[in-house]
Amino acid sequence: MTHLFTPIKLRELELKNRIVVSPMCQYSADGGFPNDWHFVNYGSRAVGGAGLVIVEATAICPEGRISPWDLGIWSQEHIPAFRRITDFMREQGASPGIQIAHAGRKASCAQPWNGGKFIPVGAGGWQTVAPSAVPFSPAHGTPHALTETEIERIVEQFADAANRALAAGFEVAEVHCAHGYLLHEFLSPIANRRDDDYGGSLENRCRLPLRIARTIRELWPSQWPVFVRISATDWVEGGWDLAQSVQFAKWLADIGIDLMDCSGGGMTPDAVVPVAPGYQVPFAAEIRKQANIASGAVGLITEPRQAEKILADGEADLIFLARELLRDPHWPLRAARELGADIAWPDQYARAK
Repeated sequence: MTHLFTPIKLRELELKNRIVVSPMCQYSADGGFPNDWHFVNYGSRAVGGAGLVIVEATAICPEGRISPWDLGIWSQEHIPAFRRITDFMREQGASPGIQIAHAGRKASCAQPWNGGKFIPVGAGGWQTVAPSAVPFSPAHGTPHALTETEIERIVEQFADAANRALAAGFEVAEVHCAHGYLLHEFLSPIANRRDDDYGGSLENRCRLPLRIARTIRELWPSQWPVFVRISATDWVEGGWDLAQSVQFAKWLADIGIDLMDCSGGGMTPDAVVPVAPGYQVPFAAEIRKQANIASGAVGLITEPRQAEKILADGEADLIFLARELLRDPHWPLRAARELGADIAWPDQYARAK
């Protein structure tokens, strides 16, 4: 058996392989509700053989959406539509996961294929929020700096969203602390200019993300894992970096977080990112080694043997695939064939095996 197709147990949840569908926004919801597009999108990746399918960034409140077309889980009414998807995933042998998120100062934007530009109040957008009144770019609106009372409400909204995710049938919760969105904004000195308990020192900048991660870990069933996705670096001098990520991961491990999903960037529009195959894998390797916590690698991982080597070399515990699974929803089936792993195919597809 290959490393890629060796099952892994995280707490009491066993994933049938190490392939994870990385959260990828579809910008196709109405009122936060998943629809047939989401059912087919996520269902096809489950049919394709992934061990874990993580649903895209799902907002804790309407103003926490990146766009008006993002998924949300801020009401009980959202639960049944998600349940339809999670039930189907499990029927295909995939574990369902969800990324719980707030977009912060990068909210209220158009769909990428419609330019992705900031939508102001009065044109279908809303007032954005952030740790400090520092816009993402000159083209974005200036966010409202959250008060401490409003921060308390954010913590409650994350907890409520996690409880609804449980009711919707998800087994893995991932806290979104990456890509320049709200919790990453608190972590990074580029966006966080506060001088209270939530700004300044590393401990203070980590305070809110740690509170939220701890809250979700305490309410999530003890037999199921909680992940945290981070941008391990802002790719900008003076910003969030790998050394801070390692310390953050250590604190997360101490409160029972099970895996660090190690991505990068998204804090500034002008970061210079050295994009190349597997360019973010060293983040997963270093955090796994130094923080003594399981890690997931993501970022231009496209070939089965590339993924296999990352696992064989001990650089990560899970492989998160994004755009490659948009190109090929059945990548896991192809990977098994290339690596010589004899895995079960859906009965309906067996004639093609």
